Amino acid sequence: MVSFFCKVFIFLFFFLVLMSGREFFVSRYEQLGWKYRPVKLRQAIRFNCANIKSQDLISRLSCLGLNLEKISFLPHGYWVCDSSVSAGATAEYLLGLYSVQEAAAQIPVILFTDLKGKTVLDASAAPGGKTVQLADSMDNTGSIVAIDINKRRLTALTNHLERCHVKNAVVYQIDARNSPKLGLKFDCVLVDAPCSGNFASDPMWFQNRTLQDVERNARVQREMLMKAAECLTDDGEIVYSTCSLEPEENELNIDWALHRLDLQVAEINCTGTPGLTNIFGKQLDPSVACCRRFWPDPTQGFFVCKLVRRHT
Repeated sequence: MVSFFCKVFIFLFFFLVLMSGREFFVSRYEQLGWKYRPVKLRQAIRFNCANIKSQDLISRLSCLGLNLEKISFLPHGYWVCDSSVSAGATAEYLLGLYSVQEAAAQIPVILFTDLKGKTVLDASAAPGGKTVQLADSMDNTGSIVAIDINKRRLTALTNHLERCHVKNAVVYQIDARNSPKLGLKFDCVLVDAPCSGNFASDPMWFQNRTLQDVERNARVQREMLMKAAECLTDDGEIVYSTCSLEPEENELNIDWALHRLDLQVAEINCTGTPGLTNIFGKQLDPSVACCRRFWPDPTQGFFVCKLVRRHT
């Protein structure tokens, strides 16, 4: 006779199998209004304009055989059309004149109203692409507190800041869920939350992810949002982003924040599709539509939202 515990184990095993895999997630995407298709991401770079003028850099890279196309929805982003050299191995890259940064990942920083002279928290900063972008947008004014829990990743972060000549950032190893312990209030908080990722940037994503992973990440992200709100000045802004397609980590988290934190969604002028307001039959706050969702192609999957304090 099969023991009770064996039956429970068998049930949990098959339950987790059902809650994972390509078919499961593809079915979810179709329910959310997007039909799955394999995609090929386009490589993108971002000019660090504090270090060089755009036209000068375009000319220099063209001479190296790096042919670029302006990305219409980004102020300093370019597609790499074709190249006879690796974009991450040129002298110009090593000098910090540009960064190799996925196109959708360049969007969160440009959503802040104004960054110059501000006090900014980058709540999950490593490996540093968005921290460098923050500093560039600030023209190295104000101050950035860049934190990350992972000591190994902090090495990549500090190297990135040094390579790009960032002068206004300090780096701490701290969990974003402990950020109020810094004892500071911030004008702008970037919560580029650790997430489940998506299939466009990870060929093994469907095999390695389950709904249980997604829900676990969503709980951590909610804690990060809660602590970000505690650190925010009265007129401050939070930009929340993930590279996940899963609504638990995106629209459902924002809906949760609207009901439990003293925050409201701000309008943003941004490409992408409106945030979903009906998730598997659950009706969300209508303002969640002001968020932006990016289904893969030619960027990776992505989600962004801007939050401000609720004013009565």
